[in-house]
Amino acid sequence: MIGFDDHPSQAFVKKPDSSIAIGFSDLKAGEIQGFASAGNTGAMLVGSMLTVKQTEGVIRPTIAGAIGNAKGEPLVLLDVGLNVDSKPEVLYQWGIIGSLYANHVLGLSKPRVALLNIGGEREKGDQTARAAHEMMAAGGDFDFVGNVEGEDIFSGRIADVIVCDGFVGNVVIKQTEGFYSLLKKNGVRDTFVDSLNYELYGGTPILGVNGTVVVGHGRSTPLAIKNMVLQTEKMAKADIGARIREVFAGMACAGVSSAGVAPKS
Repeated sequence: MIGFDDHPSQAFVKKPDSSIAIGFSDLKAGEIQGFASAGNTGAMLVGSMLTVKQTEGVIRPTIAGAIGNAKGEPLVLLDVGLNVDSKPEVLYQWGIIGSLYANHVLGLSKPRVALLNIGGEREKGDQTARAAHEMMAAGGDFDFVGNVEGEDIFSGRIADVIVCDGFVGNVVIKQTEGFYSLLKKNGVRDTFVDSLNYELYGGTPILGVNGTVVVGHGRSTPLAIKNMVLQTEKMAKADIGARIREVFAGMACAGVSSAGVAPKS
């Protein structure tokens, strides 16, 4: 087995009989349509890149977190920890990927995509955020609604998909889990609070690779494992990997840049 303390890339290569290595081998061979594990996260990421490979045209794959909002609807947040320092064109691509996931897997007909920032105005934020906003506003690959601030993440008023770098996204998702645990411990229960429970969503999908891969918490409960499997089935039926691949292939054929915006002449 690949333990949680093992070096991900070394262990994946040196332990070909581990369940994670065998799972990816089956996925690559088409023996299975989706692969989920609550094992070593790093090994799952390495396995994705070494076997099913990164989707052509995607600069950096991403992991997306799903949580509920105050309206009882799903909310997609990406990236939530895979890429802690991201360029504007990478954030733009995640807007495309997040929109496709929300549409085809979560069933949102026209998902609204926003950029997480410290203010609603387009000139707010650091250089990366401002450049990403400019690209998203100029592109037409998803329904961009502008910036969203932290206070509106869960409101459902502005966005269905929220894009940010993995450092910020990981803080948000873990803060949410911690806040849920504190509320539950203090006996606070209602529909919205319950929707913050990570067990209901099972795991985080790795998007931008040529296969259906879901990574669960190492501390996953039976409920979380069940929902991780159901989530994987839903993604496989939607064939989200192929849909992402088709969109990026179409952009390449149309001569669109990696940022999704036609290059200037």
